[in-house]
Order: sequence, then structure tokens, then C-alpha cells
Amino acid sequence: MQHKVLILDFGSQYTQLIARRVRELNIFCEIFPYNHQPEDIDEFNAVILSGSPFSVHQPDTPNPDLSKIKGLIPLLGVCYGAQYLVHNYGGNVERSNVREYGRANLSFVSEKELLFDKIDIGSQVWMSHGDTITDLPSNFTKIASTHDVENVAYKIEGEKTYAIQFHPEVYHTTDGLKLLENFLVKIAKIDQDWTPDSFVETTVAELKQKLKNDKVVLGLSGGVDSTVAAVLLDKAIGKNLYCIFVNNGLLRKNEFQNVLHQYKHMGLNVKGVNSTDRFLKKLKGISEPEKKRKAIGNEFISVFDDEAHFIEDVTWLAQGTIYPDVIESVSVKGPSATIKSHHNVGGLPDFMKLKIVEPLRMLFKDEVRRVGRSMGIDDELLGRHPFPGPGLAIRILGDITAEKVRILQEVDHIFIDGLKKWDLYNDVWQALAILLPVDSVGVMGDERTYEKVIVLRAVSSTDGMTADWVDLPYKFLQETSNKIINGVKGVNRVVYDISSKPPATIEWE
Repeated sequence: MQHKVLILDFGSQYTQLIARRVRELNIFCEIFPYNHQPEDIDEFNAVILSGSPFSVHQPDTPNPDLSKIKGLIPLLGVCYGAQYLVHNYGGNVERSNVREYGRANLSFVSEKELLFDKIDIGSQVWMSHGDTITDLPSNFTKIASTHDVENVAYKIEGEKTYAIQFHPEVYHTTDGLKLLENFLVKIAKIDQDWTPDSFVETTVAELKQKLKNDKVVLGLSGGVDSTVAAVLLDKAIGKNLYCIFVNNGLLRKNEFQNVLHQYKHMGLNVKGVNSTDRFLKKLKGISEPEKKRKAIGNEFISVFDDEAHFIEDVTWLAQGTIYPDVIESVSVKGPSATIKSHHNVGGLPDFMKLKIVEPLRMLFKDEVRRVGRSMGIDDELLGRHPFPGPGLAIRILGDITAEKVRILQEVDHIFIDGLKKWDLYNDVWQALAILLPVDSVGVMGDERTYEKVIVLRAVSSTDGMTADWVDLPYKFLQETSNKIINGVKGVNRVVYDISSKPPATIEWE
């Protein structure tokens, strides 16, 4: 049975980072809201309590049921998780006189404790909390301190329960990964055997058992996620997988033909469907971003439903859903706190009698690429920048027309092609162009013009959860701007977006 770790989320901005660090140790983990714990909780080999923006003294503070966890499963409380355990088991947590935020250094470490094995006094840790633990309960033992925080870490006697008031998951905590390894490997005795190869082996076996001789239809997009999902399914069920690549009229320039050509050489069973007119008709007059997403999502489903009827006895719809889609669509405080809706999260309408299979649902984007590499998928395809399901529709602010799509396709082609020629493409996580719904005054020849404004955006990231803008060379931006303005009719101004996520998102809609 696969060893796995449960992370209970209390709403911390760092919860996803905990999962990333655990997986860097080749250990599988899952995130659940603290108030929606999994039914098979006793099958987990360790539990981590995340931090939280809440204080333990607030009336609506998160209050998890730990009756099946504490003292039974190895447990690590992080920040709020550490304070919660003290507050609820007889200790004292008070508001700190000074907000404990930023870098600190360990001034005391209990040498005999496995949690701090090979972590020395002076090691840097990262604090981010307004409360502090002032008194530990009688069976709690201090195992580390900083100059300003006495009870920066403790253990509960007679249990494999540990807690820390700093964040081991952030890069500022220099030995954070080592601490997580100590807890998971040396204390919880978890094997580090969750690798891309093991994921492929396990997933293909599970898919064979789940799907048997059933037929599956999959919407290919040309992107990394749907491609890796297709190859996994092809390994499991072969010709019972029917891939459909839909041209929604919102793809990049020449994308439809190029992607079909790529898949032809991969042995996948693929059909191309040109539905440009259907999608543009559905989008006519719609400007609001969420309405655009939903209109495109609904039309995708309609196209799939039509195409699925040409395949006898198809019973499953496969999707390239990945973990950030799931995380951003389910939050501690419920759907109202989600960032945006995702086109492949949330189920199907009643009229479509297909079950859903999502082989990549538990993977982050970089993990998807590693899995793809382990299956021999071409690096050029795996290295492609993420491209949103709704396509260029969410990069055209305002309503969608065929002319606006043409303009943005030409601009996008110049930008992406330029990044490749300047050998910058692989240094960027995602590059995109946005067409703004404003006319800007310009001068071409001796005439005044009123034409469109283009925003160029390039970000660096690991998994899309956070991102920073890329400092592209001025000469490249100058050359690209000139090519766009001189070569694309309808554009007379180009600007560059230098916003990070957060507070901005990668896409503009």
C-alpha cells in the first residue's frame, strides 16, 4: 500500500507549499480542508496541520476534530497548528507584544530529538504569526527556541506529535526540507518511493482496473496536461481511447494543424473537429470573464456530446485536470472563496451521461512534466507554456469578434516566435499577449490613428500558484514591439506587464 501524508488546511497562503516540499521528498500527500477530512483517515501515515490567517482566540477560529489523529498517527503542527494544540490541550497562547514575522535563528535545539537531527543552532527559520505560545501543557516538552520565542518547537510526551511555530515549507527556512524529512522519514517511518515511474506504474494499473474494456473520450488541447493524460490512458486501454481535438477558433495561430501533426506521430487515436463558427456565435456580445468561461465550457461539452454520439457505447470522459485546478476550486471557506472557475473542474450536466476520469488530478504542473518525461514524451511538447482552456477569449478583454481573434493570434505568434529565436522561451513559465478594449492615439506616417493596445506578459513560476514577472531584455522588447506595431494591422501601442502573482493573477481574466 502506498504511504501517504494528509495535510489539513486552515486557510494558510503556504499550504500548497507544504505539499510541494513533501512531494520533493518523493512522498505522496493530499490537502484537505480541516472541516472536510477524508473518511479513510486511519490509512494515512502522517498528518500535518497547516498555518492559518486566524488567531486561536477568534470566535470563528478553525476547530478540527483530531480524535482519529492525535496520539494515533504521527502529527506535525505548523504555526497555527502548533498554537491550536497548545490552546486546546491546557496551555496558554497570547497575543505577541511584537508581531513575529520574518527571519529568526534557532538559539536552542534539543540534541536528542529526531525532528532537529542534523539541524544546528543558528539555523535560519521564517516566522509569520501574531500570537505566541507562552505556557506549554504539562506533558508538552520544549525542543527548540529562538532568541525571541522560547517555545518555537515542542513535542508531546508518549506520542509522535510535534509542533513548530515557524514555516518549514518556505525557502527562507534554510533547513525546512530537512525538518520535514526528519518528521516524515525518521519519525513517521514513511518510504520515499513516490516517483514519476512509480506514479505511471500505479496509475496505469488503476486505470486498467477502473476502465476495463470501456471506451473513453478525451479532449486534447495540445498542452502538456491533456497530452500526458492521453499517453497514460493509451498505455492503459489503447484503442479504446478516443481523442478529440477541438478547434474553438480561440487557439494560437496555426495551432490546430500543428498539434494534429504532432499527435499523428505519437500513435494516439485522434480526431480533429473544427468548431470555430459555433464558439464565436456562442460568444457574440459576451464581455464578462466568467460568462465567457462558462459559455466556452458549455460549448466544449456540447461538441464532445455531439462527437461522443459517433462513438458507440462510450462511457467515460477523460480530463487533464491537475492539482492547482482542484485546490483553487475548493477552499477552506467553501466555493465562495475560490479565485475563478476552471473549465475542467465541477462535473458535467445531467444530459451528458458520461463518467469522469482524471488521471492527473493529484499532480502539480512540474510533476506532470516529469511523468511525461518518464514515459518518453518529446521534450519540445513537454516544455510548452501553459495555455488556458478558454484560449484567447480570456486574453481579449471585452467581447469577442473574429477580427480581434485575428489580431491577437498575429501578436501572440510574433511574441512566442521571438522568445524562441532569442533563446528565452525555456526561461519563461508562461508568456502571453492581451488585447485591451481601448483605442490609443498614435501616429503612422502623417496620419493620426486610433488603434488597439497590446499588453505583453511573461512570468516565471514552478506550478502557477505563485509567479513573478520576467525581466526580458530591453532589446528584445523593443524588437518585438516594432514587429507587432509594423506587422499587425489594428495595433499601435505595446506595453509590458510587471505584476506578480499575488496580488495579480497570471491571466488578466
